[in-house]
Amino acid sequence: MRSGDLTPVSVPKVEEEAIRDLTRAREDAIRDLKAAKFRLKAFLLRHDMRYTGQATWSPAPLRWLSEVVCPTPAQQLVFQDYGRAVTEHTERLQRLEQERQAQVQTWRLQPVVEALQGRRGVQFTVAVTTVAELGDLPRFENPRQLLKYLGLIPSAYSRGERRRQGSITKAGNTHARHALVAGAWAYRYPATVSRHMQLRLEQLPKPSQDLSWKAQVRLCKRYRRLMARGKHANQVVVAIARELVGFRWAIAKEGPIAP
Repeated sequence: MRSGDLTPVSVPKVEEEAIRDLTRAREDAIRDLKAAKFRLKAFLLRHDMRYTGQATWSPAPLRWLSEVVCPTPAQQLVFQDYGRAVTEHTERLQRLEQERQAQVQTWRLQPVVEALQGRRGVQFTVAVTTVAELGDLPRFENPRQLLKYLGLIPSAYSRGERRRQGSITKAGNTHARHALVAGAWAYRYPATVSRHMQLRLEQLPKPSQDLSWKAQVRLCKRYRRLMARGKHANQVVVAIARELVGFRWAIAKEGPIAP
Protein backbone atom coordinates (compact mmCIF):
# COMPACT_ATOMS: atom_id res chain seq x y z
CA MET A 1 0.00 0.00 0.00
CA ARG A 2 2.82 2.38 0.82
CA SER A 3 4.48 1.80 -2.55
CA GLY A 4 1.22 2.38 -4.43
CA ASP A 5 1.01 -1.14 -5.89
CA LEU A 6 -2.56 -1.69 -4.64
CA THR A 7 -5.55 -0.49 -6.64
CA PRO A 8 -8.49 0.89 -4.65
CA VAL A 9 -11.88 -0.72 -5.19
CA SER A 10 -15.12 1.26 -5.22
CA VAL A 11 -17.93 -0.33 -3.19
CA PRO A 12 -21.36 0.73 -4.50
CA LYS A 13 -23.93 2.13 -2.12
CA VAL A 14 -27.11 0.22 -1.43
CA GLU A 15 -29.30 2.51 -3.58
CA GLU A 16 -26.85 2.29 -6.49
CA GLU A 17 -26.79 -1.49 -6.28
CA ALA A 18 -30.60 -1.49 -6.24
CA ILE A 19 -30.76 0.48 -9.52
CA ARG A 20 -28.13 -1.82 -10.97
CA ASP A 21 -30.22 -4.86 -10.04
CA LEU A 22 -33.25 -3.29 -11.72
CA THR A 23 -31.36 -2.64 -14.96
CA ARG A 24 -29.94 -6.15 -15.05
CA ALA A 25 -33.34 -7.69 -14.26
CA ARG A 26 -34.77 -5.76 -17.20
CA GLU A 27 -32.05 -7.16 -19.48
CA ASP A 28 -32.90 -10.67 -18.27
CA ALA A 29 -36.59 -10.03 -18.91
CA ILE A 30 -35.84 -8.93 -22.49
CA ARG A 31 -33.80 -12.08 -23.14
CA ASP A 32 -36.53 -14.29 -21.67
CA LEU A 33 -39.19 -12.53 -23.75
CA LYS A 34 -37.19 -13.02 -26.94
CA ALA A 35 -36.71 -16.70 -26.14
CA ALA A 36 -40.44 -17.15 -25.45
CA LYS A 37 -41.36 -15.48 -28.74
CA PHE A 38 -38.85 -17.62 -30.61
CA ARG A 39 -40.30 -20.84 -29.15
CA LEU A 40 -43.84 -19.80 -30.09
CA LYS A 41 -42.87 -18.86 -33.65
CA ALA A 42 -40.84 -22.07 -34.05
CA PHE A 43 -43.82 -24.15 -32.89
CA LEU A 44 -46.11 -22.48 -35.44
CA LEU A 45 -43.58 -22.94 -38.26
CA ARG A 46 -43.18 -26.65 -37.43
CA HIS A 47 -46.89 -27.10 -38.02
CA ASP A 48 -46.97 -24.84 -41.10
CA MET A 49 -49.16 -22.20 -39.47
CA ARG A 50 -47.98 -18.88 -40.88
CA TYR A 51 -49.17 -15.32 -40.55
CA THR A 52 -49.30 -13.69 -43.97
CA GLY A 53 -49.01 -10.08 -42.79
CA GLN A 54 -45.89 -7.98 -42.43
CA ALA A 55 -46.02 -6.70 -38.84
CA THR A 56 -44.74 -8.74 -35.90
CA TRP A 57 -46.35 -8.70 -32.44
CA SER A 58 -48.68 -5.87 -33.39
CA PRO A 59 -52.48 -5.99 -32.79
CA ALA A 60 -53.19 -7.69 -36.14
CA PRO A 61 -50.96 -10.78 -35.64
CA LEU A 62 -52.03 -10.98 -32.00
CA ARG A 63 -55.64 -11.26 -33.14
CA TRP A 64 -54.55 -13.97 -35.56
CA LEU A 65 -52.83 -15.84 -32.73
CA SER A 66 -56.03 -15.77 -30.67
CA GLU A 67 -57.84 -17.60 -33.51
CA VAL A 68 -55.25 -20.34 -34.08
CA VAL A 69 -56.57 -23.87 -33.58
CA CYS A 70 -54.07 -26.77 -33.52
CA PRO A 71 -54.86 -30.24 -34.95
CA THR A 72 -54.80 -32.07 -31.60
CA PRO A 73 -55.69 -31.12 -28.00
CA ALA A 74 -52.09 -31.76 -26.88
CA GLN A 75 -50.71 -29.37 -29.47
CA GLN A 76 -53.33 -26.79 -28.56
CA LEU A 77 -52.23 -27.05 -24.93
CA VAL A 78 -48.59 -26.49 -25.92
CA PHE A 79 -49.55 -23.52 -28.11
CA GLN A 80 -51.53 -21.89 -25.31
CA ASP A 81 -48.68 -22.45 -22.85
CA TYR A 82 -46.20 -20.74 -25.21
CA GLY A 83 -48.64 -17.88 -25.66
CA ARG A 84 -49.06 -17.42 -21.92
CA ALA A 85 -45.27 -17.36 -21.51
CA VAL A 86 -45.00 -14.48 -23.99
CA THR A 87 -47.75 -12.57 -22.17
CA GLU A 88 -46.20 -13.13 -18.75
CA HIS A 89 -42.73 -12.03 -19.85
CA THR A 90 -44.21 -8.95 -21.53
CA GLU A 91 -46.00 -7.95 -18.34
CA ARG A 92 -42.87 -8.66 -16.32
CA LEU A 93 -40.83 -6.35 -18.56
CA GLN A 94 -43.42 -3.59 -18.23
CA ARG A 95 -43.40 -3.86 -14.42
CA LEU A 96 -39.61 -3.61 -14.28
CA GLU A 97 -39.54 -0.61 -16.60
CA GLN A 98 -42.16 1.23 -14.55
CA GLU A 99 -40.33 0.53 -11.30
CA ARG A 100 -37.01 1.60 -12.80
CA GLN A 101 -38.53 4.88 -13.97
CA ALA A 102 -39.92 5.57 -10.49
CA GLN A 103 -36.71 4.67 -8.66
CA VAL A 104 -34.47 6.82 -10.87
CA GLN A 105 -36.55 9.94 -10.13
CA THR A 106 -35.39 9.90 -6.49
CA TRP A 107 -31.83 8.69 -7.17
CA ARG A 108 -28.94 10.97 -6.21
CA LEU A 109 -27.35 10.43 -9.63
CA GLN A 110 -30.54 11.39 -11.47
CA PRO A 111 -29.03 14.75 -12.64
CA VAL A 112 -26.19 12.85 -14.32
CA VAL A 113 -28.72 10.56 -16.03
CA GLU A 114 -30.59 13.62 -17.32
CA ALA A 115 -27.38 15.27 -18.55
CA LEU A 116 -26.26 12.14 -20.41
CA GLN A 117 -29.53 12.04 -22.33
CA GLY A 118 -28.49 15.25 -24.05
CA ARG A 119 -26.23 13.15 -26.27
CA ARG A 120 -27.47 11.43 -29.39
CA GLY A 121 -27.92 7.69 -28.95
CA VAL A 122 -28.14 8.03 -25.17
CA GLN A 123 -31.76 7.54 -24.27
CA PHE A 124 -33.08 6.74 -20.82
CA THR A 125 -32.14 3.05 -20.85
CA VAL A 126 -28.55 3.63 -22.02
CA ALA A 127 -28.03 6.50 -19.57
CA VAL A 128 -29.38 4.61 -16.55
CA THR A 129 -27.47 1.44 -17.40
CA THR A 130 -24.21 3.34 -17.80
CA VAL A 131 -24.54 5.31 -14.56
CA ALA A 132 -25.81 2.33 -12.56
CA GLU A 133 -23.00 0.05 -13.72
CA LEU A 134 -20.16 2.57 -13.43
CA GLY A 135 -21.28 4.50 -10.35
CA ASP A 136 -19.28 7.65 -9.56
CA LEU A 137 -17.20 8.30 -12.68
CA PRO A 138 -14.93 10.90 -10.99
CA ARG A 139 -13.22 8.00 -9.19
CA PHE A 140 -11.41 7.40 -12.50
CA GLU A 141 -8.53 9.84 -12.84
CA ASN A 142 -8.83 10.05 -16.62
CA PRO A 143 -10.96 8.62 -19.45
CA ARG A 144 -8.33 6.01 -20.32
CA GLN A 145 -8.75 4.36 -16.92
CA LEU A 146 -12.47 4.22 -17.59
CA LEU A 147 -11.86 2.71 -21.03
CA LYS A 148 -9.73 -0.01 -19.44
CA TYR A 149 -12.50 -0.72 -16.94
CA LEU A 150 -14.97 -1.08 -19.82
CA GLY A 151 -12.70 -3.24 -21.96
CA LEU A 152 -12.73 -0.72 -24.82
CA ILE A 153 -8.96 -0.45 -25.24
CA PRO A 154 -7.21 -2.49 -27.95
CA SER A 155 -5.37 -5.63 -26.95
CA ALA A 156 -1.61 -5.71 -27.63
CA TYR A 157 0.69 -8.51 -28.72
CA SER A 158 4.47 -8.10 -28.38
CA ARG A 159 7.36 -10.24 -29.62
CA GLY A 160 10.79 -8.75 -29.30
CA GLU A 161 10.69 -5.29 -30.80
CA ARG A 162 7.46 -5.97 -32.66
CA ARG A 163 4.17 -4.82 -31.17
CA ARG A 164 0.77 -5.37 -32.74
CA GLN A 165 -2.64 -4.21 -31.60
CA GLY A 166 -5.70 -6.39 -31.89
CA SER A 167 -9.38 -6.20 -31.06
CA ILE A 168 -10.68 -4.61 -27.86
CA THR A 169 -10.01 -6.55 -24.66
CA LYS A 170 -13.70 -6.85 -23.67
CA ALA A 171 -12.53 -7.03 -20.06
CA GLY A 172 -14.57 -5.35 -17.39
CA ASN A 173 -18.22 -4.42 -17.16
CA THR A 174 -20.12 -6.10 -20.00
CA HIS A 175 -23.47 -4.42 -19.30
CA ALA A 176 -22.08 -0.88 -19.57
CA ARG A 177 -19.97 -1.72 -22.64
CA HIS A 178 -22.98 -3.14 -24.50
CA ALA A 179 -25.04 -0.06 -23.65
CA LEU A 180 -22.31 2.29 -24.89
CA VAL A 181 -21.81 0.43 -28.16
CA ALA A 182 -25.57 0.25 -28.74
CA GLY A 183 -25.82 4.02 -28.33
CA ALA A 184 -22.87 4.63 -30.67
CA TRP A 185 -24.74 3.06 -33.62
CA ALA A 186 -26.98 6.17 -33.74
CA TYR A 187 -24.09 8.17 -35.26
CA ARG A 188 -24.16 6.24 -38.52
CA TYR A 189 -26.91 8.61 -39.67
CA PRO A 190 -26.41 12.31 -40.56
CA ALA A 191 -26.52 14.82 -37.72
CA THR A 192 -30.06 15.88 -36.86
CA VAL A 193 -32.27 16.64 -33.88
CA SER A 194 -35.33 14.41 -33.72
CA ARG A 195 -38.50 15.27 -31.82
CA HIS A 196 -37.57 12.93 -28.95
CA MET A 197 -34.07 14.40 -28.83
CA GLN A 198 -35.47 17.92 -28.73
CA LEU A 199 -37.69 17.04 -25.77
CA ARG A 200 -34.66 15.76 -23.88
CA LEU A 201 -32.58 18.81 -24.74
CA GLU A 202 -35.26 21.18 -23.47
CA GLN A 203 -34.54 19.90 -19.96
CA LEU A 204 -30.90 21.04 -20.19
CA PRO A 205 -29.27 24.51 -20.07
CA LYS A 206 -28.53 26.30 -23.34
CA PRO A 207 -24.71 25.75 -23.13
CA SER A 208 -25.26 22.02 -22.80
CA GLN A 209 -27.62 22.02 -25.78
CA ASP A 210 -25.03 23.78 -27.94
CA LEU A 211 -22.28 21.39 -26.89
CA SER A 212 -24.57 18.44 -27.59
CA TRP A 213 -25.06 19.57 -31.19
CA LYS A 214 -21.34 20.25 -31.61
CA ALA A 215 -20.47 16.76 -30.33
CA GLN A 216 -23.09 15.16 -32.58
CA VAL A 217 -21.76 16.87 -35.70
CA ARG A 218 -18.21 15.87 -34.83
CA LEU A 219 -19.02 12.21 -34.16
CA CYS A 220 -21.22 11.84 -37.25
CA LYS A 221 -18.42 13.25 -39.41
CA ARG A 222 -15.92 10.93 -37.80
CA TYR A 223 -18.15 7.92 -38.49
CA ARG A 224 -18.38 8.80 -42.19
CA ARG A 225 -14.65 9.56 -42.38
CA LEU A 226 -13.65 6.21 -40.86
CA MET A 227 -16.09 4.33 -43.08
CA ALA A 228 -14.64 6.10 -46.13
CA ARG A 229 -11.19 4.83 -45.11
CA GLY A 230 -12.49 1.27 -45.42
CA LYS A 231 -12.85 0.49 -41.74
CA HIS A 232 -15.34 -2.19 -40.68
CA ALA A 233 -18.59 -0.81 -39.26
CA ASN A 234 -18.02 -2.56 -35.91
CA GLN A 235 -14.59 -0.96 -35.57
CA VAL A 236 -16.02 2.46 -36.35
CA VAL A 237 -18.81 2.08 -33.78
CA VAL A 238 -16.31 1.08 -31.10
CA ALA A 239 -14.25 4.18 -31.93
CA ILE A 240 -17.38 6.33 -31.52
CA ALA A 241 -18.20 4.58 -28.24
CA ARG A 242 -14.72 5.39 -26.93
CA GLU A 243 -15.32 9.09 -27.55
CA LEU A 244 -18.72 8.88 -25.88
CA VAL A 245 -16.98 7.50 -22.81
CA GLY A 246 -14.82 10.62 -22.70
CA PHE A 247 -17.90 12.84 -22.90
CA ARG A 248 -19.60 10.98 -20.06
CA TRP A 249 -16.52 11.11 -17.88
CA ALA A 250 -16.39 14.88 -18.39
CA ILE A 251 -20.09 15.25 -17.54
CA ALA A 252 -19.66 13.44 -14.24
CA LYS A 253 -16.28 15.07 -13.49
CA GLU A 254 -17.21 18.68 -14.09
CA GLY A 255 -20.95 18.63 -13.40
CA PRO A 256 -24.23 17.76 -15.16
CA ILE A 257 -23.96 20.64 -17.65
CA ALA A 258 -20.42 19.83 -18.76
CA PRO A 259 -19.81 18.62 -22.35
